[in-house]
Amino acid sequence: MSHDVEECVMDAMRAPVAIGSERYNAILTFLYNEGSLLDNLKLSEWAETLATDLLYNVPIRHTRSTRDSAKSIVRSCQHMHDDYRSMMGRIMRLAGNSAWAEDPPSRVRRFITNVLVYETDKADEFLVVSNMLVTRNRFDDDHYDLISGVRTDILRADEASFKLARREIIIDQAVLGTPNLGIFL
Repeated sequence: MSHDVEECVMDAMRAPVAIGSERYNAILTFLYNEGSLLDNLKLSEWAETLATDLLYNVPIRHTRSTRDSAKSIVRSCQHMHDDYRSMMGRIMRLAGNSAWAEDPPSRVRRFITNVLVYETDKADEFLVVSNMLVTRNRFDDDHYDLISGVRTDILRADEASFKLARREIIIDQAVLGTPNLGIFL
């Protein structure tokens, strides 16, 4: 998470958006629609929900003792570290069938829960913290990969809905139980 997002998290804790409010429901609807677009491989439509200054990060996790738990998230080495341009490249590869790791595509479900929304110092931006569970199945295997974690997003209001401007995903696992991250979380 970039420094500005960390500051936003700390500041936002003082300005929660009420659960069930019109703004909260609009953000929740955005998150559910986003998950549906990704689950149904509508990547071009998902790309339209991304802000052009997007930062999308998935840092690695190390197991640390309780006294060193603050050092368990390593942002200097990441599973994914993308901006808008590199994300568009990933989307084009997946949509264009040139990503061999996803041909045939994985069957994926994204579950987003425990959504908390906070105002930021920018009137059109909201900090959204949520838990996620992603199930992934490949080929004819009866095994499911499970990926759980917490997402910290910055959503920016636009004319009709929102744009995803920042996303940091902290995966719960130190060792991923999936052969690759050829999917979006």
